[in-house]
Amino acid sequence: MISNRKNVAKKGKSKYSAIRRLLLKTKLLRKAENLLVKEKEQKKLEKENALQERAPPLKLSGLSVHELQELCKDLHQKIDIVDEALYDLNVKVVRNDAEIVSLTQKIYELKGKMKRPNLKRVKKSPDAVLGALTDTRLMKADFKANLKTVKKEEEKKEEVTDWRKNVEAMSGMEGRKKLFNAGQ
Repeated sequence: MISNRKNVAKKGKSKYSAIRRLLLKTKLLRKAENLLVKEKEQKKLEKENALQERAPPLKLSGLSVHELQELCKDLHQKIDIVDEALYDLNVKVVRNDAEIVSLTQKIYELKGKMKRPNLKRVKKSPDAVLGALTDTRLMKADFKANLKTVKKEEEKKEEVTDWRKNVEAMSGMEGRKKLFNAGQ
């Protein structure tokens, strides 16, 4: 409190009392509020006028089917034109945004303040971390040295013999052999 009084004493006493300042402040706030309301109404009227100029109200009463079809075709063509313009504007906005980013990057480079890019977290397996810590060439050489050698066993090929001998050897009952021989 004492320091505040000293500051006020240094500045000099205010010309207006606290009540007068409060009254002036409330009047300014009311005036600003009124101006904002008028500005909103004016923007609303301008918007309505622009819409009436660009898209007049449709008069559909008394039109034949053919005339209504023509009107629909015209409206579709106008919609296509507006959609193309919207797409073009969106492309320009994206291009300008990219240009703004590149220019701000150049400004940072010229000032000497480099903006560090956001780094993405990369998941590494424990083997990859171990490989990064040690020399990878040595690890590969050790890995190859520790491999077991596997000898391939050659498959035993059965000799192709006369099938009739196999039938005689495989048959356990004499009756089957006789039936087989009788069929020849």
